[in-house]
Amino acid sequence: MKFIATCPPGREGDAILELEWGIGAKVKRTKWRGVLVGETELEKEEAIRKLKSFETFALQRFIPIDSLIPLERLEEEIKRLCSKIPMGKSFAVRAKVRGAKIGEKKLETEIGGLIKRITGNPVNLGNPDIIVTIEVLGNKAGIGILKPQEILKFEVKP
Repeated sequence: MKFIATCPPGREGDAILELEWGIGAKVKRTKWRGVLVGETELEKEEAIRKLKSFETFALQRFIPIDSLIPLERLEEEIKRLCSKIPMGKSFAVRAKVRGAKIGEKKLETEIGGLIKRITGNPVNLGNPDIIVTIEVLGNKAGIGILKPQEILKFEVKP
């Protein structure tokens, strides 16, 4: 399973060690401080279970992703991943853009409209059943079709 993780800038080394030790991940730094990409052989559910029980000192967010693709293939990949959104379940699109000249809200609106046209599922921005997360890292995009509880957030003490 692939993932994107965040940590406080300057704590990347600690976060990498935590991910290697906690879920046996192979992790790479990105050119954005505090942003890591990685992969583990564990299934998504097992990695999440292990990290939830893990005391972290550097890891802030852990976002499983289904695809890490060239940005120009985003729409094509969203169309492919729509089959992972259960019929009738509400959804919201959440985007974080780093290193690209794309507005996050515009991206969320456009991709949300595309998903609604394809699936017919309702949009629920406040309490969605499914979150379609898009993490743009320069000319690449990580996409995850996730339940809200599958996006992990940790409080890092200074």
